[in-house]
Amino acid sequence: MAAKVEIYTWSRCPFCQRAKNLLRQKQVDFIEYCIDGDEEARMKMAQRANGRTTVPQIFIDGLHIGGCDDLYQLELEGKLDRLLQGDS
Repeated sequence: MAAKVEIYTWSRCPFCQRAKNLLRQKQVDFIEYCIDGDEEARMKMAQRANGRTTVPQIFIDGLHIGGCDDLYQLELEGKLDRLLQGDS
């Protein structure tokens, strides 16, 4: 079963675009929360992301992955596909 992937973004954030592009290349469906100017949503994201307020913030099956660089690091280490398959 595929993992549930959630990503908090801003519409004009290049790092958000880069993270979403990697997920799309892997043909991963994800839920995007675009939080442009929504401070309440940003606070909710920060609570889930252990206080991190930058975007993107990415979650796989509820596990906080981090931002764009963290996502690419998982890919580089060969760990991302396993997480995306729901094998955490």
